[in-house]
Amino acid sequence: MLHAPLFTPVALGDLRLPNRIVMAPLTRCRADADHVPTAIMAEYYAQRASAGLIVAEATMVMEGNSAFGGREPGIYSAAQVAAWQRVTAAVHAKGGRILLQLWHGGRACHSLLNGGRQPVAPSAVAIANDEIHTPQGKKPYETPRALRDDELPGIVAGFRRAAENAKAAGFDGVEIHGANGYLLDQFLRDGSNRRSGPYGGSIANRARLLLEATDAAIAVWGAGRVGVRLSPVNSFNDMRDSDPVALTAHVAAELDRRGIAFLHLMRGDFFGVQKADVVAPARAAFKGALVNNMGFSPAEAADAVGSGALAAVAFGHHYVSNPDLAERIRAGVPLVEPNPATFYTNDAAGYTDYPTLAQA
Repeated sequence: MLHAPLFTPVALGDLRLPNRIVMAPLTRCRADADHVPTAIMAEYYAQRASAGLIVAEATMVMEGNSAFGGREPGIYSAAQVAAWQRVTAAVHAKGGRILLQLWHGGRACHSLLNGGRQPVAPSAVAIANDEIHTPQGKKPYETPRALRDDELPGIVAGFRRAAENAKAAGFDGVEIHGANGYLLDQFLRDGSNRRSGPYGGSIANRARLLLEATDAAIAVWGAGRVGVRLSPVNSFNDMRDSDPVALTAHVAAELDRRGIAFLHLMRGDFFGVQKADVVAPARAAFKGALVNNMGFSPAEAADAVGSGALAAVAFGHHYVSNPDLAERIRAGVPLVEPNPATFYTNDAAGYTDYPTLAQA
C-alpha cells in the first residue's frame, strides 16, 4: 500500500477517523436561492465519504451575509437544517464523518446579494483591487460598515445558534472559519482591523471575537468536536498582517488551552505574496491535533503524518475531481485535475459527474 501513514486511524479530539485524509471545505454554490442545501449536495458529499473526515463548505451562520453569488448554503433556518439532515444522513450511510464549517462573510459580502444590506467588518476598509459576482455582474467590493462593540455579542450568538442547528442537522461537529479574509479573520489581522477598544489594537484584542465564537461552539458541542481553521499568511480577499508569526502563536496557544479537536492551518498564500513559516509556531503552541492544508502531494502528506509533524492533511481542489481521493492515493494512481470553469456553477456538471477509479 502506497503512502501507508495516511491510512492509519487517528483521533482528532472526540472524532475517530479511519484515515488521515481530510476533505477541506470547498465552496461550490449548489444551494438554492434561499441558501437551502439541495439534493445534489447530498449526492456530492456521499460520493466523498471515504475521506477520514469531510469538512463541509463555508455555511452562513446568519441571514444577510452572502458572498458567493447568492447560492452558498446557510444553517439559520428550519428549511436549511432539514436539508442538511439529508446530507449528513447520506454521508453517514456511506460510513463517513462530516463537520459543518461555520462562517460569516463580513466585508467580503455585497449589498446586491443581501437585500441592500451594507456589509459589516471590524473597520470601514474595503477589499481593494478585486470584484465580486452579483446579479448585476461583477462589481467592486463595497466599503463595509464598522461593527460597534455592542453588536459583537450578537455575532457570537449567531455562531452559537448555528452550532446548535448543526447538531440538529446531524453533523459530527463543527469547524469555525477563521481564515481566508472573512469576518473572524478580518478581526484577527491588522490589515483589515484598524479599530481600537477591546476588539482592536493588540493581538489579544484582535483574536477576541474568534475565540468567543469558538467558545460558543464549544458550549454546544464540547471542545472535542470543534475545530478552527486559520490562514495567517493567505492574501486572498486582500488580507495581510504585520506579524503573522506572533499572531499564529497567540491564537494557537489560546486554542490549545481550550482543548479543541484540531487546528486546521493553511500553511501558505494562494498568491505567493506573503511568506512566513506559520506551521512551526503553531506546532510549538498547539499540542493537540494539527491538520495542514495547501499544496500537499500524497507523498509529502504521508511523510508529514509519518514523522508525527501532522495528525492529518486536508486536500482541497483534488477533492473536486476525485470523489474517491483516498482510494486513488492508496492505489498510487494519477489524480484527475478539476475544471475551474465549473467550480461555482449551479448544476451537476463538474460537481457530481467526476467518475470514481472503478467507474473510469
